[in-house]
Amino acid sequence: MKYTQTTLNKLADIPAEAGYILRYERGTFQSGYCILESKKVVVLNKYLTVEGRINTLLDLIPQLNIPVAQLTEESSKLYTQVMAEAGQQANEEA
Repeated sequence: MKYTQTTLNKLADIPAEAGYILRYERGTFQSGYCILESKKVVVLNKYLTVEGRINTLLDLIPQLNIPVAQLTEESSKLYTQVMAEAGQQANEEA
């Protein structure tokens, strides 16, 4: 996956299309993000670089409850790719 602003925008669209509010704020996040599940808010560390934001979203997206039916076709393809990579990494760690 390329580490560009376009890739970041496409990844950020996935939680947004599922009803999550994605915010970039200042704070002390050990993992680079914070999820407020009951309010469907995701807060990312605003000081992360584009590469850091992409990596954080790649870690974050598999943890969210995202119904694929709500996603556009392009986002659905990217979501499937992200989930497959997350599953592959989990198998490698086991």
